[in-house]
Amino acid sequence: MSEPLPADWTAWRRHIDLDAYERRWQRLAEAGVDPHGEVGLVQTYAPRSVLDAGCGTGRVAVELAHRGIAAVGVDNDSDMIAAARAKSPDQRWIVADLADLALPDRFDVVVLAGNVVPYIAADRRATAVEACARHLAPGGVLVAGFALRPGWPDLDAYDGWCRSAGLTLADRWATWDRQPYTDGDYAVSAHTISTGTPSL
Repeated sequence: MSEPLPADWTAWRRHIDLDAYERRWQRLAEAGVDPHGEVGLVQTYAPRSVLDAGCGTGRVAVELAHRGIAAVGVDNDSDMIAAARAKSPDQRWIVADLADLALPDRFDVVVLAGNVVPYIAADRRATAVEACARHLAPGGVLVAGFALRPGWPDLDAYDGWCRSAGLTLADRWATWDRQPYTDGDYAVSAHTISTGTPSL
């Protein structure tokens, strides 16, 4: 049984119409803007399998599948998962809290896009990061992008959770198209399994 949705996420969802949310990405594509920057970055690791953790309506996982990559989506919001499944019924979609995730699968990349980390309940963030790390295959990469705002996790906290989970920072950028990170309000971080630390 999944945990209740965190307050920040619940507040956001109350004000979001899922159809309008989906149309936003369609409008970006029609305007010539690539709405799949996360997918492009994930592809640089040449993964065969990806876990889209906190997948929402499945935008990232569906695009990965379109590009020939086996992608599984997991989210704690059953409405979001229903929307994802409607778009791609043959893909695997799971309703689960990331902190409780215990799949038999291991993935080349686990990606947390779209402010997944801040929307996890504060007292479960470290556990969720650890669970994501457990789902990495040997040599796998955990990639997370989120805004840096007051009251949300900072990079020191996130890096600390990753270290505790046996991961080491490999790269950090300001955007999904890998602009250098110096000091801004958004960061994309790639952590890999530390040398000598097995994937559980």
